[in-house]
Amino acid sequence: MSRDLKSLLACDQTTLGTWTQIAAPELIDLIGLNGFSFTIIDCQHGPFGIRTAERLARAADANDIACAVRLPDNDPVQIMKALDAGIRHVVIPNLETAEAVERAIAATRFGPHGLRGACPCCRSGGHFIRNWSDYVAAEEARVGAIALVETAKGVENIEAIVRVQGLTALMCGPFDLSVSMGFHGDWRAAEVSEAVEHMVGTAVAAGVPVMMPVFSPDKDEAKNLIEHWRGRGVATFVIGSDKILIADAFARWTGSLAGP
Repeated sequence: MSRDLKSLLACDQTTLGTWTQIAAPELIDLIGLNGFSFTIIDCQHGPFGIRTAERLARAADANDIACAVRLPDNDPVQIMKALDAGIRHVVIPNLETAEAVERAIAATRFGPHGLRGACPCCRSGGHFIRNWSDYVAAEEARVGAIALVETAKGVENIEAIVRVQGLTALMCGPFDLSVSMGFHGDWRAAEVSEAVEHMVGTAVAAGVPVMMPVFSPDKDEAKNLIEHWRGRGVATFVIGSDKILIADAFARWTGSLAGP
């Protein structure tokens, strides 16, 4: 398997990753070869499921970058399938309460402490686990649940959310939050920024690592955003997405070469 996302989250150095929404292992190669430390395979907004996500995770392993998968919802079956496929971290969207976070974490753990179904023949254990007890101990130490909080209700409940035991990290969702708050995608709106500031401050005070999306493809704006959040205790950033970065590169080429 590739490098461990939990170790990256625990590191105080600036760590950069991106989103994978294009189902092409070659793009995972490029993400790794160009210095990103991790990617989040997007099964929520990407037009593919766990089978394709597993194939992309193998490319991440080959490039020694960490990966997580964003699932469509807080479904214990989908969480189980992702973890069985060897994708050790799940990003669960639209989490709004501590109880929902608890359910997500329980889905990453085997019984009697959790809800995860047990099978000795899955990729996460080398397809045939001979020592189940050792596997369970190792698996539960290395997998993680990342809470994506991206609604006004989630912001209201953030203090309880970050106190849930076993939460690996908090991810803020500025774009969806702006929609939830009535700002129609304007993630730069002052009220949205204040809500994100509140979430970050609450998580950092509770000792929970924060993953911060940085949408802007503009290098200077992205650098300023990273510096801003670094000053507030954030070290892990999700830069653009494969689509955003590729579209920006295409636009710069056509803009510079096209005639009048």
